[in-house]
Formats: sequence, structure tokens, C-alpha cells
Amino acid sequence: MTPEHYSDTTVFRRILQEARPYWSHLGGIFLLGLLAAPLALLLPVPLKIAVDSVIGSDPLPGFITFFLPESIAHSQATFLILAVALQILVVLFIHLNSAVTYVFQTYTGERMTLTFRERLFRHLQRLSFMFHDKRGTADSIYRIQYDAPSIQYITIYSVIPLVSSIAMLVAMIVVTASINLQLAFIALGVCPVLFLMARIYNSRMRDKYIDVKEMESGVLNIVQEVMAGVRLVKAFGREEKERNRFVDHSDKTVRARVKLSFAEGMFGLLINLGMALGTAAVLFIGIRNVQTGNLTIGELLMVLTYLAQLYAPLESISDQVAKLQDSLASAQRAFELLDEIPDVQNKPGAMGLKQSKGEVRMRDVSFSYNGQTQVLDKASFLAPSGTRVGIFGRTGAGKTTLVSLLTRFYDPDAGQILLDGEDIRNYKIADLRNQFSIVLQEPVLFSTSIEENIAYGRPGAGREDIEKAANSANAHEFISALPEGYDTLVGERGMSLSGGERQRIALARAFLKDAPILILDEPTSSVDIQTEAGIMAAIELLMQDRTTFLIAHRLSTLENCDLLLEIQSGGSIEIKSSVSTSIEGES
Repeated sequence: MTPEHYSDTTVFRRILQEARPYWSHLGGIFLLGLLAAPLALLLPVPLKIAVDSVIGSDPLPGFITFFLPESIAHSQATFLILAVALQILVVLFIHLNSAVTYVFQTYTGERMTLTFRERLFRHLQRLSFMFHDKRGTADSIYRIQYDAPSIQYITIYSVIPLVSSIAMLVAMIVVTASINLQLAFIALGVCPVLFLMARIYNSRMRDKYIDVKEMESGVLNIVQEVMAGVRLVKAFGREEKERNRFVDHSDKTVRARVKLSFAEGMFGLLINLGMALGTAAVLFIGIRNVQTGNLTIGELLMVLTYLAQLYAPLESISDQVAKLQDSLASAQRAFELLDEIPDVQNKPGAMGLKQSKGEVRMRDVSFSYNGQTQVLDKASFLAPSGTRVGIFGRTGAGKTTLVSLLTRFYDPDAGQILLDGEDIRNYKIADLRNQFSIVLQEPVLFSTSIEENIAYGRPGAGREDIEKAANSANAHEFISALPEGYDTLVGERGMSLSGGERQRIALARAFLKDAPILILDEPTSSVDIQTEAGIMAAIELLMQDRTTFLIAHRLSTLENCDLLLEIQSGGSIEIKSSVSTSIEGES
């Protein structure tokens, strides 16, 4: 769906669909809002009683005398006490209603936002690497964290107040008209103009709010890049340069926000000016009616009080219009993320796969990123079950791309990849990926305990199995020496451990998963020779009875492989029978 298709009506409709599980909660909030209308109608009544019946000599309004005993229905002292008591009770109930509404709004809004965030997060994880490579992570984080709350801002703080304000507006019009029809018509004269101004504002401001959010997302991207590469920034002494980059982008965002606030302020000024003109006209005509005896002073005060409350919904609506465009822009960005179609999806009727034999065949596979530079071109090979496949080639030739295709991180542009003789696109994605254990050049650890990191590929594994896997990966000794052992927190990205220790934990994770196919993406390139020897010993044990794809720059690392694949320029694959053959070919 293109941006022009996200009209206000479309966004509202989709927001209401997202909020469907909470309609009963929203209904309760709406009823509390409606209850505020009659309470507000009672607010000026004590003032009228005090002016017309205590200071003046007019009788009490009929709906009040109905509830009073005849013996006190004509006592001014009673009228004064009644006015004071009524004032206290009305204010008490108004604020009690407000407090209950606030708590209910907060609960419902936060639950709705959490549900919407969870849906965005789940969908984001389903999107292919192609999407993440193109979009980056900062923009997605911004949409989940800062755009998702738009669902509560629109439903709870915009739509419900809007409907409540309309109900309040109708009530105030009816009451004002019952007192003096002429004043009611004068007061309403400004309403069409105000709504026209709101419509013009809406049509012109949405794109500007979206632009600001894109800028804010860009600032977040800078922060994320710098924090992720803080060691490099410090090593090259680029702190000041990165600070200036952050300030420059932030300054553009600030200027854009200031322009928006100016537009919001001018819109509010025009709205309030229109209401001031309406109030002035009512005041002028009302005083003339008092002078001619058509109105009492108390009735005029009631009309002016109701007029202030009549205009309050209009003012609220005008305020919501500005804020609503900001929220609608956020909602649009969130729905744009939800509308992204994953490049890699389960086929209808995809097959399950419990345990693969591990035979992998690539048949005339071609692949390019974004349809541009060809990474693989009609690549073919056969790896029988249990084969050790070594993959080498120049940097950027497509080694990692090849194994990414095996796990369906991407789908090929042409050709087939077969697992146990079946096209991998015919398997359920989750079942397919469960057949692989992956150990990367830079091991990925999460900021939890060592135990949880090892068990990541097999949740619920017992401590005994985890320790057995760590023993196989030559990791148990150093883990046991830590003060908290397997309960040690590894810190963000595992940075509290050395590179070799992180790699051994990643190997332990692969041992514990015990998948039939193993992918090793340059697992020793970032460690010293002594550490490499220990890791390679663990890898040798891990590769037993598994189909293994081992990516390496150094051919010596591939000397025990059964099949060698050289990724050549242009994306073709040359199959070599042994390491010695490939070395002779290079000499």
C-alpha cells in the first residue's frame, strides 16, 4: 500500500480493527465520558441559585423544588446552603469521574499499545534479511517504540474525547436553546468556520508530521551506529565528529518540530479567536436582553457558563486535530511496517520436517541483491549426507550468501536448493531452520546468563545437557571458574567475555541443538592461534556425522573437508576435490 492510500478514514478503520479486543474497555471509557456531560450541566446551577434565588427573589428551578419539602421551599437561608452543598457535590463528582476515567484510560491504553507493539515486533522478525539490509534497525525500533502508542492516542485520547465532546456540544446546545434560542444560534454561528479550518489544517499537515518522524528516526539511527561501533569511534578519535553529526541531524529535527508547533499555535489562535467572537456576540446580545427584561442576570450567567462549556468541546476538538495528525502519522508508519510483505514465506500446504538426513543439492542457483550485482550465477553442487563442504573465495564473493540461501534467509532468483531431494521452499520455514546449527565469525550472545545463551537453540534443556555441550565445546572449564558459573551474565553482546570464550559458548550452543546440518562461518578468524587450536578440536568433534559447511579464508582450515567449493568472480562455483588440488591451482 502506497502512502497516498493511507487516508484518515483508512487509518481510523485499521486502528479500530486493532483495538477490537478492547472494545468493552473503550465502551466503559466512553460511558464515563458521557457521564461528564450531565455533571457539567449541573456546574452553573449553584451560581444561578445564589444570584437569582438568594441575592434576588426568583423561585428555585422547578427540577430542584420537586425534591424539596414544601416547608423549606421558600427559605433563602436554605437556598444558600443548598447552593453551597450542590457546588461541593457537583465538583466532587466531576473530579471523581475524572480520576476513575484517568486510571481506566491508562490501563486500557497501555494494554492496547503492548498488544500492538507485540504484533509489530512479531511481524518484524518475519521480514527477510533483504528488508533489514535495506531499512536498517533504527527505523524499525522507532516504529515499534514511538509510533505504536498512536493506537491509544487515537482511540482513547482522540476518538473517544471527540465523540464525548460532540455529545457534550449537543447537550449544551439543547440547554442553551431552552434558555434563549437567539443566543444559541449566535453561539453556533462560528462552528462551521471552525470545522472548515480544521479540515484545511488536516489536509496540509500530515506529510509534515511524517517528515519529522523520519528525521527523528534518523537521529536514533546515528545513536545506534555510534553506540554499536563505540570502540572504533574511540580508536580513531572521532567522538567530536560523531557528536557534530548527531547535533546537526537533531537540530534539523528541532527546527522542523518548531515549525510544526508554530502551525499548531496559529491554528489554535484562529480557533480561539473565533470562539472569542462568538462569546462577545452572545455577551452583547445577552446584556441587551437583560436590559429589556427578556433575560434575568442569573439566566445570562448560566448562558455564558454553558457557552464556555459549549466552546470547551470545540476547543478540545481543535486541540485534538493538531495532536491527531501527529498520531495519525505515527499510525501510518506503523501500518506501513505491518504491510511489508516478507520475501520469504511458507508456501500454502508446506511440509513439516522433523529430522533431515542432511543431503544438500544446489541446482543452477542464481541470486542478486535487489536485482543488481549478481552474487551467484547458476551455482550447482551436491553434498551427500555427512559431507564436509569447505567454501572459500575472495572477500565479498558470496560465501556467506550461499549458506544464507540454504537456511532461506533469502530465496534464490532462479534455480533450486534441495534438502533430502525436496525443494527447501516446500518445507515449513521453522522446521527447515531447525535442521541447521550455525556458528558465526562474530558469535552472537544475548545479555543474559551463559546457561540461557547455550540453551538458546534448545529452550528448556536441563543443566546436565548444557554442561555436557559446554564440555564438548571445551568451554566448561572456563565457565566453572567464573564466580557465578553458568549463571554469569555475559553483558551486552557478550562483551564481558573474550572472543575465544564467546566462540566456545556459540559452539556449545551448536552441540546442544544437535542439528543434522552445521554451518561454520569463519569460526576461528577472530581468535589467536592457541585459542584456534582448542576451537578447531571442538569443531572436529562437532562435525562428526553431520553435513557441514565450513567457510574459511585459509585453505589450511579446510584440509579435512571432503568437498571444496570456490566462489569465483561473477558468482559461479568451481568444485575442487581436495585442498592440495586447489593450492596447486593457485600456484
